[in-house]
Amino acid sequence: MSPKPLSKLFKGIIIVELVGVCGAYALFHTMNTSQDFRSTMKRRFPSILEVYYKSNELAGVHGVRQRDQLDWEGGGGDC
Repeated sequence: MSPKPLSKLFKGIIIVELVGVCGAYALFHTMNTSQDFRSTMKRRFPSILEVYYKSNELAGVHGVRQRDQLDWEGGGGDC
């Protein structure tokens, strides 16, 4: 196999990886800034929302899950 096709393959792999990382960041950013989007994720993809909550808790950001649950149950307010 010549070096040219191999380098094209590696470039393709790197591009796919970058698109995946950018997509994951965009998803995280949207969930981090929009409670409505998190509510949509709860209905459609609850496992992804669970990963979001766990990653926040591992990073030391606590209380997001509890605030969401309170607001979604109708017991929330402006704190």
